[in-house]
Amino acid sequence: MPELNENELEAMRVLWEKGPSKPSDIQEEFAWPIENATLRSVLRVLVEKGHVSRRKEGKAFVYRARSSQRGILASMARMMARVCCGGDPAHLIAQLIRMEKLSDEELLNLRRIANESNSMPRKRR
Repeated sequence: MPELNENELEAMRVLWEKGPSKPSDIQEEFAWPIENATLRSVLRVLVEKGHVSRRKEGKAFVYRARSSQRGILASMARMMARVCCGGDPAHLIAQLIRMEKLSDEELLNLRRIANESNSMPRKRR
């Protein structure tokens, strides 16, 4: 899966949250200002990469996410583990936990997730 830059990820976030959208709607929901021409270029690249589809509705195109948020996150996490942690996802998770200031409640929730994960059958890769 090709890597995504910050603008591409932000466009994906908007599409995941809002569903199929016109460029003007995506631009409005962007977390930072983005020029119309830049956004259209970002959307074209996302279509080329296969993460987004588009269809014509009247005079405008409507864009829809084809890649799931979970799939993109998993791909990026594997890449980060490979590049930053010698391929070890546990080391990546540990580094993220150490870097963030997590509340006792958040840490408890992470322990619960880890315990649930350990009780589930493992998938083969």
